[in-house]
Amino acid sequence: MTVDDAQGGGTGRAATDGRSGAASGEPGDVPPARSTSRDLERYAGLFASRTGVMRSSAMRDMMAVTARPEVISLATGLPDTTTFPPDTFAAMAQRIAAESCARALQYGPTEGLAETKQCIAEVMAAEGMSVDGDDLIVTTGGQQVIDLVTKTLIDPGDVVVAEAPTYPGAVPVFSSYEADVVQIDVDEHGMRVDLLEETLDRLEREARRPKFIYTIPSFQNPAGVTMALERRRALVEIARRRELLVLEDNPYGLLRYEGSREPTLRSLDGGLYVMYLGTFSKILSPGIRLGWVAAPAPVLEKMNLGKQAADLCTSTLSQLMVKAYFEESPWRAYVDSLTEIYRARRDTMLDALAEFFPPEAQWTRPAGGLFIWVTLPDFIDTTDLLARALRDNVAFVPGEAAYLDGRGRSSMRLNFSGSGEDAVREGVRRIGKVVSEQVALYGTLTGRRAARPARRDSARPLPADLEPGPSAAPPSEELGARVVPMRRRSGRA
Repeated sequence: MTVDDAQGGGTGRAATDGRSGAASGEPGDVPPARSTSRDLERYAGLFASRTGVMRSSAMRDMMAVTARPEVISLATGLPDTTTFPPDTFAAMAQRIAAESCARALQYGPTEGLAETKQCIAEVMAAEGMSVDGDDLIVTTGGQQVIDLVTKTLIDPGDVVVAEAPTYPGAVPVFSSYEADVVQIDVDEHGMRVDLLEETLDRLEREARRPKFIYTIPSFQNPAGVTMALERRRALVEIARRRELLVLEDNPYGLLRYEGSREPTLRSLDGGLYVMYLGTFSKILSPGIRLGWVAAPAPVLEKMNLGKQAADLCTSTLSQLMVKAYFEESPWRAYVDSLTEIYRARRDTMLDALAEFFPPEAQWTRPAGGLFIWVTLPDFIDTTDLLARALRDNVAFVPGEAAYLDGRGRSSMRLNFSGSGEDAVREGVRRIGKVVSEQVALYGTLTGRRAARPARRDSARPLPADLEPGPSAAPPSEELGARVVPMRRRSGRA
């Protein structure tokens, strides 16, 4: 007997059991089932063991909450699709309807349409790369690339090396395939390649060879930092010497607000060990769900088989929309317009952080991309802080979502691209108010002021504009404090 049966509420098993028929209403109208402990027992034995280690996506979990109009979301990495000209969209749709309607509604080849690959080659050329269409697979968004690479290369227990912090959307993928993820700290210059080398030596002594290294070298998600040229070259050299694959995730490379472009890992490597992930989500639209991967031929062949099993092919309609977009509109001009909008929003967020966050907080200053990483005193748990912030109708991504080892609990990721400047400023003000309350409470309870998040010197000297000021705290090994060590900044300076 279930709990509902015992309580006689009329909503027990008899109301939903197919053998019993409908309990009320017209024949066949069965009321929706209610979850009970019996339901869990019924299905638990059917689940694959991997479901026990699956993790949800922190961003997806918040979509329902952040979709409410009263909530200012600095959480999800949404590009501003309101900037896309409606007349351009209408022209694209009309062109497809007139020229390719039947084809757009049909299946396509698993690896993607040739004309879509030509558009991809044009985007990659803008970042200094050349690619042959045979070396590409068009995917259902960049997220599918991470899934396909992991599915192709990882058996349960295999090692993946990733940055710390890493893209929160990659965490559930690695968990689902039961990978053993080893994370390497980042600093102002990206992944600490010196720590990577030490880690690879340790793994070799343990007879544990990583299957691939996952990195976002340009405007990293979530930290916002960019890998220095010397480290890029060193990483490519390590991959060649040790014969390791590298998955380069580059969704934001064209969204640069200052400084000069760094070469991609693929351009330095020539495609021998680097698998390159690109997407139209940030430079066109995430709604068309179109990404791509360039990889060595043997790896690409296996990924193609995995994609056949997953979805047969990427949407032909979406691929033809990209083709029409490239023919109808100067795509570089649209990306340039996005860059100007996002630069202003980044500057607004940096100014608001300096104005509204307490001096105990630190944050990164990204030269591009969509995110700023904030580190708070270690007595603040940002997962708990999020619950408090949501009461004030503002959201962010807690830092723990970017780790697989429990770190990041005192950090948060803030997105500045998805909201207007006024909303960005107001959202930061609301979060800053909650953070300041926590800092003040700590001082009241302990009788002392919270220490600033400690910095840890990197292996390389910092550029002049990042040298620690006189107020910088001494080095520390505190968890969360050694994530992205940055000194306190005054707004945009």
